Amino acid sequence: MSATPDIDAFTRTYWDAAAEGRLLIRQCAACGRPHHYPREFCPYCWSEDVSWRPADGRATLYTWSVVHRNDLPPFGDRVPYVAAVVDLLEGPRMMTEVVGCDPRELRIGMELHVGFRTGSEDGAAVTVPVFGPAPDGV
Repeated sequence: MSATPDIDAFTRTYWDAAAEGRLLIRQCAACGRPHHYPREFCPYCWSEDVSWRPADGRATLYTWSVVHRNDLPPFGDRVPYVAAVVDLLEGPRMMTEVVGCDPRELRIGMELHVGFRTGSEDGAAVTVPVFGPAPDGV
């Protein structure tokens, strides 16, 4: 089992943007609602008139859990880590990891900002969005 995401023709735009340090979400032209994770249709109105849109990169912490044990590579080498759900400024919720912060300092509603981590497994490099404390002045 691989911990790297499956990248296909549809999601390649998302992963290429992440490698460039940009977070993308999908926006529906029919109902106007943004959503995440990337889908080829709107999960609210089922329209297929959706397109990529840059996300601001700001979020608030919705919930989290400190993971102390995970036997799947590469996660076992990272324990403990903070698995989290954040609310993006644009509205969608996103599963992610919180980095750069002592887990004891985390609070619901805490302001976070996107960052990107590049890793590789089985020779395949992938860049994933992660979130950390908002930089001063953001």
